[in-house]
Amino acid sequence: MTGPDERHQRPDGLDDTTVQALGKLSEALETVERVRGHLYSMHQLTGTADFMLDEAVSLFMQAGHVETAERIQQELIGRNVIPGHWTFQIVEAYDDGYYTEFRELERDAREKLAQGRRHLYEAELKEQRRTRGRAGHEALPGYSA
Repeated sequence: MTGPDERHQRPDGLDDTTVQALGKLSEALETVERVRGHLYSMHQLTGTADFMLDEAVSLFMQAGHVETAERIQQELIGRNVIPGHWTFQIVEAYDDGYYTEFRELERDAREKLAQGRRHLYEAELKEQRRTRGRAGHEALPGYSA
């Protein structure tokens, strides 16, 4: 095969501007996916730091710094990271709201305008940029140049 597979070919009648718009929407979703990953990193790192504080409190107690240990224990361990929220609540709110709506709108746009096909812009870009007949520039996995 010398070009993209059918699921990466533009449906008949789909114009360049719509392909570009779908590509930009997909790119925006990819950015939102990265944001989501960062939120999960924040969630996990904050939890890790919170548990590290247990050891810090223990060490301050052993060193005789009871006031410092108690302050950390009472004011910081288990504290909300923003009013009323632990990190899992932030992640859930993001996932259930903005993230879910974004994914649905992107999918709906693809379904309505491009028969659900993904990455049309990128597939066409690959065809423009690859060198036909050259190893490492194959149109599809499993095909020779």
